[in-house]
Amino acid sequence: MPELPEVETTRRGLAPHVEGRRIQAVTLRRPDLRWPIPPEVARDLPGQRIQAVRRRAKYLLMDTEAGSALLHLGMSGSLRMLPATTPVTAHDHVDIALAGERGGAGRVLRFNDPRRFGCLLWQAPGQIHPLLQGLGPEPLSDAFDGDYLFAMSRGRKAPVKTFLMDQAVVVGVGNIYAAESLFRAGISPLRAAGKVSRERYAALADAVKAILTYAITRGGTTLRDFLSPDGAPGYFEQELSAYGRGGESCPRCGRPMKQALVGQRTTVWCGYCQR
Repeated sequence: MPELPEVETTRRGLAPHVEGRRIQAVTLRRPDLRWPIPPEVARDLPGQRIQAVRRRAKYLLMDTEAGSALLHLGMSGSLRMLPATTPVTAHDHVDIALAGERGGAGRVLRFNDPRRFGCLLWQAPGQIHPLLQGLGPEPLSDAFDGDYLFAMSRGRKAPVKTFLMDQAVVVGVGNIYAAESLFRAGISPLRAAGKVSRERYAALADAVKAILTYAITRGGTTLRDFLSPDGAPGYFEQELSAYGRGGESCPRCGRPMKQALVGQRTTVWCGYCQR
């Protein structure tokens, strides 16, 4: 599933093309994706000007005066800007047609999702959608640091990797980036969250920020079907130090990397470098 850098890459790719543009029409080729598409999407979006494209956790919000379209890419979804005349292909479920500039031909924002695990929902003005309630801070915000992690982890017996992936603790740190951050910080993913010191949490928070920031600049991580808005795959995958490298040599010490299931997710770490 696309993680935070993939979603942020998509947001940054779309924003210059849609912000300030007026929506001409919304075409829904099916009534649902993961969940039914609310009637407000097709009823209230046409005629509205897109004020901003924001990201919260792994969700994208397209803000207008009437409300916000709330999108999630699921496991295989993609959003692309295309000429309005581009033929529709299989799994092109939603088109948001934008008015052209100076009377020119418009373009469409097309949502393609073969597995239909993504969603297109609605957030009314002044409200927070239930899916966005109870979420932790953004990992790249000032609210996320070692002191915060230390305070949130006291008394927690769950493995620190599970703790780091808890969306109520911090949003958007999925399996790949949790594994990479723990490796950089030298912390075993199996260590109880409540047993990690304040100093080590400071190193972990710094690692999360550095790795996510770098992954965004590199276009995210290629995950099977993931493509950025321009159709190009992410490039961070080739630089992973831990994720997907079970049994391979540790890039630091050369010893074989260990692999196990932690919280039902495959976890790779170095038993020597990570304690």
